[in-house]
Amino acid sequence: MATAGKPAASLPPAAAPSTSAHALDSVHFSSGNPRIEETRGVVLLHSDPHATASSSRLPVGRKPRVCVLAVPNHMTYADFCRFCGAFVPHTLEMRIVRIDDAEDQYSVLINFDTQNSTDNFYKHFNGKQFSSLEGGVCHVRFVEDLHYTQLIEHAHSSAASLAEQPTCPVCLERLDQDPGGILTTICNHSFHCSCISKWADSSCPVCRYCQQQPEKSMCSICGTLENLWICVICGHVGCGRYKGGHAIEHWKETQHCYSLELETQKVWDYAGDNYVHRLIQSKTDGKLVEYNCHGGHTAENTCSLCNGDSAMSEALLNSKFEAIVEEYNDLVTSQLEKQRNYYETRLLEDKEETDKEISAAVENALIIKTQKLEAKIDKCTEEKRFIDEVNSNLVKNQEKWIETIRKTQAR
Repeated sequence: MATAGKPAASLPPAAAPSTSAHALDSVHFSSGNPRIEETRGVVLLHSDPHATASSSRLPVGRKPRVCVLAVPNHMTYADFCRFCGAFVPHTLEMRIVRIDDAEDQYSVLINFDTQNSTDNFYKHFNGKQFSSLEGGVCHVRFVEDLHYTQLIEHAHSSAASLAEQPTCPVCLERLDQDPGGILTTICNHSFHCSCISKWADSSCPVCRYCQQQPEKSMCSICGTLENLWICVICGHVGCGRYKGGHAIEHWKETQHCYSLELETQKVWDYAGDNYVHRLIQSKTDGKLVEYNCHGGHTAENTCSLCNGDSAMSEALLNSKFEAIVEEYNDLVTSQLEKQRNYYETRLLEDKEETDKEISAAVENALIIKTQKLEAKIDKCTEEKRFIDEVNSNLVKNQEKWIETIRKTQAR
């Protein structure tokens, strides 16, 4: 799948185009937290017009949906929304997915409100650099259709976690009340696009899953990637005694007796020749759980008790993991409900205070207006009294002059 401005090797691989009138590329994608569940599907993309002879024409029959390919992992969701700029209010939904066999990258499926906004987004961002400091180029393709093919569950999840939450976990408002659209992260949690700037890192604020995976560790002596141990005291990384034995050589040289196995997160004491940890990290949800195993351990090996009944131990651990996950989900749900009730109560109190202030303001305005009207009435009454006096004097003068005229005429 070659696109102008970037080599084909840097883009996610795609199947061969279809033989229909409009050539479509099928790209396999997945989403979800790999420790809990994964959703797999196929997205059908139109060919890039800039890579064909008819580069001035957009695909015929296109829909208001696009896919932004090969977004670098170091670019957080908030950075991507800032990159989109004024087009974010015109989006209905953004969904973050991973493209198969594409490392250190993610892709974004975007639904727009109108076809005009979609075309303007394509013309503005296709071939544009994500940043002036690096060579990554934005590749935009029109989406013809989207199919979900498989749901893989890696761990038990309670009913509360499977139910779609009607509110944003960040602002606790309903997801359909924000004009800026909805962002669904790569772990299938949905937020308002306007809320993603409220957390700084690239991890999900609900499950803490991070798409940007840390760099792979290797033995500092031989460079192997298997059976690695890190010194708890100085951070030296070496391989186990069944590889090159560089971890135990580091202990002999420095007398740093505590070493952590990167794969199992267990701490080994070389001086005491046994494990000394009390907590281990669950592979299911990444939480710390208590490690209760009273068998005789050997370095970089399992204990005799674990070897005796591994099925029973695995069943017990799975039941503990399920209980922890369910309890955590119930706790989060109850806390979110309490927060929602708290803020609803605050909103009602603010509304009542606002209504009281409005009523007081209206009452004060009526009092002031009544006082002005009363003053105006008093003034009009005084003017009427003055006019009545003038009128009575004029009437008296009129009678006097009439009598004077009569006497004059008689004389």
